[in-house]
Amino acid sequence: MKSITLGQYYPARSLMHGLDPRMKIILAFIYIICSFVAKNIISFGVLFASAFLLIALSKIPLSLILRSVRPILFILAFTVVLNVFWTKGEVILFEWKFIHIYYEGVMTALFMVVRIFVMIVGASLFLTYTITPIALTDAIEQLFGPLKKIKIPVHEFAMMMTIALRFIPTFIDETDKIMSAQKARGADFSNGSLAKRAKVLIPILIPLFVSAFRRADELAIAMECRCYHGGDGRTRMTILHYRARDFLALIAMLLFFAGLLALNFLKIGYTM
Repeated sequence: MKSITLGQYYPARSLMHGLDPRMKIILAFIYIICSFVAKNIISFGVLFASAFLLIALSKIPLSLILRSVRPILFILAFTVVLNVFWTKGEVILFEWKFIHIYYEGVMTALFMVVRIFVMIVGASLFLTYTITPIALTDAIEQLFGPLKKIKIPVHEFAMMMTIALRFIPTFIDETDKIMSAQKARGADFSNGSLAKRAKVLIPILIPLFVSAFRRADELAIAMECRCYHGGDGRTRMTILHYRARDFLALIAMLLFFAGLLALNFLKIGYTM
């Protein structure tokens, strides 16, 4: 549970922290597209190196970034197994009875792991560690502001996202406390059959749901007491402004995107 980093902001003074939240959303979108643009070993190498460059620019400890990857280790392992054993090719590396491992399968598995890793790192840096939940939802509200003209409640959606992101770390800590209390009473969450372990989770889910509904009720009362009635006529304490460094970051990301496209024309090694 502690490996979940969604909604956790890491305060620091870095180039990425100083960017406008709206620009961070745009850069995250372009960077994720870049992970799908890479096709050969050179472009994937550059893509992999760019992830560590972003980590250095954000001044966030590498151990903290790797912690955000920990929850998807199962997905990475499943992706590797799926591609190594089921991807066919021309160059065979290992053969034993019905097991055939091809060079193409190994390279495809490697590329997929790099792609998923880069996507997680990029999303974590641009949308989690370097931007507060309130700034993120304000940026989303402004980016999707034109949708208000077709009667879409953008502000309400942004408010719901703010509340959800705000309480994710709270519920993670509360779940950890409940699990610790149940372990102190003799509960075992790691041994036994799947049905037995699912049954043991019931004493965790019930108090967690009760706590969630209690917090939701208290929050609703607090918002009503403050006369909250939606986004009509509301003002913001912090006004977002684009700066020169935001456009320079956008240009650098677009050049990176164009560079990956150019590298795909190099016929070096295996190409997806």
